[in-house]
Amino acid sequence: MYRWRKLTEEERVEALLERKARKVPWHAPPHREYAGEIRFIITATCFEHKPIIGISPERLAECEDGLIKLCESCGVQLYAWCVLPNHYHLLIQTDDVRQFQSKALGKFHGLTSFKWNNEDGSRGRKVWYKSLERPMNSNRHFFASLNYIHHNPVKHGYVTRWQDWTYSSAARYLAEVGREKAAETWREYPILDMGKDWDED
Repeated sequence: MYRWRKLTEEERVEALLERKARKVPWHAPPHREYAGEIRFIITATCFEHKPIIGISPERLAECEDGLIKLCESCGVQLYAWCVLPNHYHLLIQTDDVRQFQSKALGKFHGLTSFKWNNEDGSRGRKVWYKSLERPMNSNRHFFASLNYIHHNPVKHGYVTRWQDWTYSSAARYLAEVGREKAAETWREYPILDMGKDWDED
């Protein structure tokens, strides 16, 4: 979406023709169908990466609490999460990611948009862009994703240590597995280039 705005008209036409030739959606990645209990990383961003979630510590906490409760109420297993000023990540397991995204997350995004726009005096503002799921292909992919999520506040320069970011599962994770095991998992499942261009400003 962000790169699209920087393209010339000719480049846009060429990009659309190329996607059309491959029979994929013109402006967004194709959504796959999944069967059975599958683990996913869900990423959702604010429109144009504006820091709407991060307007205050209270709103960050509200968003985090809302997402945790949403997963609980939907029977979705939540392994890890991180809420940042302009996006969030969830590492989940569900047997119906479509239902979770379109119904539960869609409703959550709608309610928070209405509430936050009212608080900010910004009626009609587009708050959320969309959410995107990525299935875990293996245990290695899962643990690298878990490390990626906990490292995200460090990647974006908000803190220098995972556990210092309040609005994530990092502190809970470290308390559960211990620093030695967490360090071992970090070494064994490095994030490498994971997340490149996922949530860049």
